Amino acid sequence: MNVDIVVPNQTRYLRLIGNIAEQIAKELETSDYDRDTLAYHLNLVLTEAVANAIEYAGAKSPDETVKVCLSIADREIRIRVFDHGQGFDIAGVPPPDVDQLSERGRGIFFIRNLMDSVEYRQGADGNVLEMRKTLK
Repeated sequence: MNVDIVVPNQTRYLRLIGNIAEQIAKELETSDYDRDTLAYHLNLVLTEAVANAIEYAGAKSPDETVKVCLSIADREIRIRVFDHGQGFDIAGVPPPDVDQLSERGRGIFFIRNLMDSVEYRQGADGNVLEMRKTLK
């Protein structure tokens, strides 16, 4: 299964993107994950990833787009989020300070903890955050 979505660089589409991931997860056959939990996790990671893409791609550029490619093959979910922003150094993102609860700065932490692998690449054609999760 492959699903490609392109949305304007606007946060009002975050709920739509998260809901699409959630509905796809609910249709998966897996014995290791509760479907509702998996659906919630995919909604969360995709919403956080797209929110970051919008923020770092320049939320003031509503004519720009964010592309999401979600594929499922060989018991693996692969999600790629593409943007054309300035990018960031994912290795330099520290874990959140649990003593200083803030609504910002937790997205990459959630993504790293809920997915099996996370990579971020910057290239001439833009940036891509790639997240993978193996289904057993």
